[in-house]
Amino acid sequence: MARQQITPEQHSVRLLKVGEQVRHVLSEILTRQQVHDATLSGHTVSVTEVRMSPDLRLATVYVKPLLGVDEEVVLKALRTNTAYFQKEVAQRLKLRNAAKIRFRADETFDEASRIDKLLSDPRVVRDLDEDEAGEAGEG
Repeated sequence: MARQQITPEQHSVRLLKVGEQVRHVLSEILTRQQVHDATLSGHTVSVTEVRMSPDLRLATVYVKPLLGVDEEVVLKALRTNTAYFQKEVAQRLKLRNAAKIRFRADETFDEASRIDKLLSDPRVVRDLDEDEAGEAGEG
């Protein structure tokens, strides 16, 4: 029997779906404090995104502790319990191969704050106001 061809669009949708399922499982484990770790029990951790490799064997998990407090300590605790998370994800999602999980700090909030700070700088505001005034005069 011929193997069905998967289009690149279907492949990327599958990656997104599996990534979202992994994110939900990890979030549930952390919310219900099913990991027996004092550090993780003492912190609220958000799983903001999961990016799957094209072969679904690697999951890069982006996390952020509430208010960014003790980020390195929380990452160390997550990495210490990686085997438990991998086992739980594989069992709950019934994946053929257990995805190897890598935990990373989510820097997008810090980057967004940095950009907001730059945009609120008086010099930038002045330049933006000048650009808008120039465009209004052209019309």
